[in-house]
Amino acid sequence: MQTLTNKRILLGITGGIAAYKSADLIRRLRDQGAEVQVIMTKAACEFITPLTMQALSGKPVHIELLDPVTEAGMGHIELARWSDVIVVAPATANFIARLSHGMADDLLSAICLVAAVPILIAPAMNQQMWLNAATQANIQNLAARGIILAGPASGMQACGETGPGRMLEPLELVAAVNGLFETRALDGKHVLVTAGPTQEAIDPVRFISNRSSGRMGYAIARAAQEAGAEVTLVSGPTAIPAPERVKYVPVKTAEQMREAVLAQAAKQDIFIAAAAVADYRCAEIAGEKIKKTAADLVLTLRKNPDILAEVAQLPRPPYTVGFAAETTAVKENALIKLRSKGLDMIAANRVGDGLGFESDENSLEVLWDGGTISLELTSKDKLARQLIDIVARKYNEKHPPQSY
Repeated sequence: MQTLTNKRILLGITGGIAAYKSADLIRRLRDQGAEVQVIMTKAACEFITPLTMQALSGKPVHIELLDPVTEAGMGHIELARWSDVIVVAPATANFIARLSHGMADDLLSAICLVAAVPILIAPAMNQQMWLNAATQANIQNLAARGIILAGPASGMQACGETGPGRMLEPLELVAAVNGLFETRALDGKHVLVTAGPTQEAIDPVRFISNRSSGRMGYAIARAAQEAGAEVTLVSGPTAIPAPERVKYVPVKTAEQMREAVLAQAAKQDIFIAAAAVADYRCAEIAGEKIKKTAADLVLTLRKNPDILAEVAQLPRPPYTVGFAAETTAVKENALIKLRSKGLDMIAANRVGDGLGFESDENSLEVLWDGGTISLELTSKDKLARQLIDIVARKYNEKHPPQSY
């Protein structure tokens, strides 16, 4: 089971003998579906070669802070923005001390300082170094800043001594990384997500559709599942495999999507309508392939049902989140849709000219009654996790946990 599918992990390797374990860690992370980029300190290169790490990760290894090529585009900042999480394994006593004091004199420490993602460190050092008051003070300082500690374990060390300071084994670190994405923000909740386009038949071989790839909706379904929800995904035709641990309902037309959604909606706590449902369908579908004869062909179109509005108007609707793909006046049009359909929240983005559809990245303007937040351009997976955090927070404000 690939539980880190589409996660972007920046792996920092510092100069300790446990660096050899990092080779296996890369393999284990990739086995779980993660994309891994490696940063090595110069001291780390004395223990294991960058070529080894490049072969295992499938990507160039980053070492130099002042690299003339990458830093022309602020490479250290771009790497930090690329990642979903930074893992430093092994993290030596020296690196921990420098991170604790905000040093930024090499690539790895500079990235950690600029990062806006979780940082997990796996200490590895001599047991006396670990127990030293200076190291313990540095660890407490990092913990107070939200940096996550994984380990160390106790046991026989390379120096021949026995005690705390061994780096956790790769599978233990993979489990710790998995735990970072399992926020439990939607524990026990039922979430219904729609994704992808719909296809409205013209004849047996042609249909009306749109450019939606389904990537955003599928990312939202994964993010909701990671947050602890029981997720149902109703999807139009896409080329994306169904997410694991999610109830998957494939459909083709808007009418089929409507039926599937309404069959589930009353049992849901949250409904997120990320699908790009066709606004119109053919009034009549030809029983045979329409031949290319006349110079012009006229199709009579009939308006499709508004699935989102129907769910929002149920007697006891779920917390309803819509999507608005706009080419102009993004916020203004989204606000109209929010109010006219009676939604709890709407996520709007600009589409066209390579934006939104058929792209791995997106940005969103998230609006609700009395509030708004802008989510900057990033991968759709990271954006989905940010959106789910907002949805969970606003849902819990509207439906506070019952105290007994």
